[in-house]
Amino acid sequence: MAIEIRETFQVQAPIDTVWKFVMDPQQVVTCMPGAALDQVVDEQTFLGTVKVKVGAITATYKGRVQFTQVDQHAHSMQMVAEGRETGGGMAKGTMSSRLHPLSVGQTEVVVEAIVDLTGRLVQVGRGMIQGVAHQLFLQFIDSAKRRLEVAPTAQSQDQPGHAPQRRDPGERSATAPAANVTEPEAIRVVPLILRALWSAIRRLWQRGIGRRDVRQ
Repeated sequence: MAIEIRETFQVQAPIDTVWKFVMDPQQVVTCMPGAALDQVVDEQTFLGTVKVKVGAITATYKGRVQFTQVDQHAHSMQMVAEGRETGGGMAKGTMSSRLHPLSVGQTEVVVEAIVDLTGRLVQVGRGMIQGVAHQLFLQFIDSAKRRLEVAPTAQSQDQPGHAPQRRDPGERSATAPAANVTEPEAIRVVPLILRALWSAIRRLWQRGIGRRDVRQ
């Protein structure tokens, strides 16, 4: 089952700050529900885990993410990912991201992805998976904004007269394993399914009201 995702959001942060965040998997993974970074193989390749819980069923995907295209000048990149579920399913996908400066200190992020799923999760259906993917992305956006939009304040504390400067996580050795790797908490899909279902029902209801008004 192939799922297409396209999302756009704005961040109150300079484009260079957002670009640095997007290109640092150790920061990105902390904003992704149910995900953990297991190992940094090199500057383009990373190993990770995603755990999903649907009712009494827990599916764990372990796989590889690799940057395939990076254009720092255009602030665009593309990556491919492939994960294998312990129960036999697979998830393979391609994701691209583009950044656009909107104004001083504000950036627009456009994300497009195509994900092909097999295994137990496809039983809930394409529409529901699409809705759940959207809800998960909203959680990612909320978490990323909290990190990026307070970054200038945090960085100012590293100037002379403040606490000693902290080392940038992006400066760690590319071949070093991720530090303090812990088992990721499973994404609890049932609440997300209910939220996605309610959103679908609300859209249908609004369309029905619109048609009735036109007939009147």
